[in-house]
Amino acid sequence: MQSNDARILRGAAIPTACAGLIGVVVGAVTVGSAGAIGAVIGTVLVLAFFAAGLYGMSAVGRRMPELFLGAGLLVYTTQILVLLLLLRVFRDVTFMDGRVFGITMLGCVLVWVAGQARSNMRVKTPYVVPDSDKSSTGTEHRS
Repeated sequence: MQSNDARILRGAAIPTACAGLIGVVVGAVTVGSAGAIGAVIGTVLVLAFFAAGLYGMSAVGRRMPELFLGAGLLVYTTQILVLLLLLRVFRDVTFMDGRVFGITMLGCVLVWVAGQARSNMRVKTPYVVPDSDKSSTGTEHRS
């Protein structure tokens, strides 16, 4: 992972973890231990899915930059659909509160997207990476 990608990951993951912690506290106060468990599971799932997506996008950007936009759309859509599926699966479980789980997941997703957008604006990512084998005039060095 490049240093720019690591800064973007930190800029999104740290606020998301803080939002998840708030969800845990609110869930524990309002519902009890079932609410806290639901908030913890929701936070961990969002952090895992979105961090894995960012890591995958970093790999695509390094290997095939021409596919970056399409891969980004596919990764984000897949993440949202899998999280929706998990909401449906965990809706009626008894060991955690499904409402706190869903609300915490939604809050963490929104915080992740906002943190990632803010980090992308602040990180100076070069659009053109100069090739070290070429001179400044564009011709190759010959020895």
